This record gives sequence, C-alpha cells and structure tokens, in this order.
Amino acid sequence: MNKNIITTDYISFLENIKNLISTSRYKAALQVNKELILLYHNIGKKILESQDKEGWGAKIIDRISKDLKSEFPEMKGFSTRNLKYMRKFAEEYQD
Repeated sequence: MNKNIITTDYISFLENIKNLISTSRYKAALQVNKELILLYHNIGKKILESQDKEGWGAKIIDRISKDLKSEFPEMKGFSTRNLKYMRKFAEEYQD
C-alpha cells in the first residue's frame, strides 16, 4: 500500500476528529461563558449586599475596581463601569 495515497476512509476519519475538536471547543467556550456570567452576577450581588449592609455609597465601587485590578492584573472586566453593570445585573435578576 502506498503511504502517500489519501483514502476516503482517512478523509472520513480526519473529518470525524476535526468535528470532535470543534464540538469540544464550542462546549468549552459555552462553559467558560456560563461561569463568567455567574461570576459577574455573584460580584454584583456581593456589592449590593455590602452596600445595603454597610451603608457604602457608590464610591466604594471605584475602590473595589482599583483593588481587583491590582490583585488580578491579567484579567479584564473590573472597571468601575463594568462593576456597576454587574451590580445592576444582580439587581435586575435576583434569582
């Protein structure tokens, strides 16, 4: 058998492997997005709870933003604006 000849069996095999890879990548992306949404909701919920309990004003979000950016410099999404969106998200969707 000539090793340079690509058979239809091989083409089918390769397509199957490529489909497995694509499906797994898609599922992984969905899971990551789900976890990020839950994280954002939980952060917003914690901000709401702390503002209610401690009587913190809106400026505390600026401080949280600064501290989170310092602690997690490799991560994006902890701007003051985004934290306010997270708070609003948790306020609108309490369940």
